[in-house]
Amino acid sequence: MSDLEVLEDIGTAAVKRLRQQELAAGFPFLINSKELPSKQSYLEYPDGSISIVTVAANKRSFDTVRKLSTDEVQALRNRFNL
Repeated sequence: MSDLEVLEDIGTAAVKRLRQQELAAGFPFLINSKELPSKQSYLEYPDGSISIVTVAANKRSFDTVRKLSTDEVQALRNRFNL
């Protein structure tokens, strides 16, 4: 395993730990993905739901584009290994 791969694994593990901590504390977790259009992200909530969001004009909140279905949530979790 190269040094770059080791660093990538360490970074991925750290982000996954942070995600678990945030969700356990009752906070949503933002997931950026290149598969979404520019300025859109996934926002995962402690209840397990996930929405596609954009940053609101006030830059202090999010505007929901749409909430993912249960099947879409499961597919996303599988794709990102969550």
